[in-house]
Amino acid sequence: MADIAHLDETAEAVIHAPAKPTHFAIAVGKVLVDRIIPERNDIVFLGVLVCALALSVFLFLEEVLARLGWGLLVSGHSLPIPTGLALTLLVGTIVTSRLRRPAPCRKPPSGDDMDRAIEILATQPNASAGLVRLGDKKILFSDCGTAFIMYAQQGRSWIALFDPVGPRSAWSGLVIKFMETARKAGCRAVFYQVSADFLPYTVDVGLRPYKLGEQAVVDLANFDLKGGTRVRLRRAVNKAVRDGLEFSMVEPEGVPAILDELLTVSDTWLTVQNAAEKGFSLGTFTSAYVASGPVAVIRFEGRIIAFINILATAAEGDACIDLMRHLPGMHQHTMVLLLVRIIEHMKAAGFQTLNLGMAPLSGLSTHNKAPLWNHVGERIYLHGGRFYNFRGVQLFKDKFSPDWQPRYLAVAGRGMPMISMLDVTMLIGGGLKGLLRK
Repeated sequence: MADIAHLDETAEAVIHAPAKPTHFAIAVGKVLVDRIIPERNDIVFLGVLVCALALSVFLFLEEVLARLGWGLLVSGHSLPIPTGLALTLLVGTIVTSRLRRPAPCRKPPSGDDMDRAIEILATQPNASAGLVRLGDKKILFSDCGTAFIMYAQQGRSWIALFDPVGPRSAWSGLVIKFMETARKAGCRAVFYQVSADFLPYTVDVGLRPYKLGEQAVVDLANFDLKGGTRVRLRRAVNKAVRDGLEFSMVEPEGVPAILDELLTVSDTWLTVQNAAEKGFSLGTFTSAYVASGPVAVIRFEGRIIAFINILATAAEGDACIDLMRHLPGMHQHTMVLLLVRIIEHMKAAGFQTLNLGMAPLSGLSTHNKAPLWNHVGERIYLHGGRFYNFRGVQLFKDKFSPDWQPRYLAVAGRGMPMISMLDVTMLIGGGLKGLLRK
C-alpha cells in the first residue's frame, strides 16, 4: 500500500506541476528522491538528476519544435510524451545502474580492528576463526563490540566467512547490521560455510540456505589407535615410523627458525601442483600468519618434508588444521602419520575437537524432494574429479572417523545461487587467473 501511495503522490505532483518542462522534471525528480528511492546517497541522487535533466531537455525541445511547426514526427504523428518519458527513464536507469557499481573494499583491516578481533578469538571456541589473522578480510563489529563478522568483497557480493565470531547473543543484531551495510554499498550479503547453528538466523532475515558439503571434526576424547577398527591406520603409522619418518610439534616461538625450510616445502608443493596461493577461507603462506601458531612437521633424515600449521583457541576447546604441504615423492604414509600425531598431541594438550576442514559437496541429499542445487552438486561430486578430487578428500578424512557436520551457503532470493558461488570461487582462487591454474 505504501508503494501505491507513493505512486499516487507522483501522479499528483505531475498533474499539478507547472507548465514549464524544467519545473515538471524537477517535480518528478523531487518525488523520486523523497518518496520512491529508499537510499538517499549521492550516487542515486546523481542518477535521478540525470533522468530529470534528460526529461527536461526532451520536453524543452518538444515545446520549441512544436512552436516552430516542426514537431517530432514518428509515422506522421508527434512523438508522444509517454514514449519520451519511457526512453528517458530507461537511459536514466542504465546510467544509475552503472554509477552504482560498488567500490571495492580491498583495504585490509586497521591494526586496532585486528587487535580487537584477536582479543575476541580468545573468548570463543571456533578455532577456524583464526583465519582472520591473514589480514585479507574486512571486519565488522557488533554494536556491543563483543562479536565480529569477517568478510571480503567479490563483484557485488559481500561474502562473510563462517558464523559470526563471538557470543551467540550478539549474532542477530550483527547479521542485520552486515546485511544493511552491504545493501547500502550496493552489494548483496552472502554467508559462506556457516553451521547448522546459524540456520535460525537465515529464517529471521529472509536468507535461503544451500548445503555446501560437510566438515570433518574429530572427537579427540574418543580417538584411539587401539582396536580392530584402527588396524589399517595403526599399520600405516608403524610403517612410516620404521622407515625413518619423525614427527615434532614446533611451538610458535620456534617457528621463525624453520620458516625458510617451510617456505621451500610450500613453494615446491605449489609448483608441483601448478597452483597459486589461495585465500579467504584457506590459509596463505605468509611468515606472520604461519608463525602465529604451532606448526606440526615431519622430518626425514633431519630435513622437513611435510608440515601442517595449527589454529587453536585459548579456551582449549577446538583446534583446526590449515595449510597441508609436502615435498613430492615422499613416503606414502607421511600425511597419515602427521595427522595421527597431531590428533594425539592435541588430545594430550586437553583439546576436545580437531577440525580437519571441509569435504566439498559431500553428504548432499538427492531424494525426490531435495532441491535442484543438491542434484547438481552431487553430479559435480561424482564426476568433477578433473577439477578437484572431491571423493578423494572425503575418503582420506574419513580414515580418522570424524563427525561429519554440514556447512551451508546462505543467500537472499530463490533459485540456485550460481552468481554468489561464482563470486566465492573467484575470491578463494584469487580471481580468474588463479582459477585457470590447477
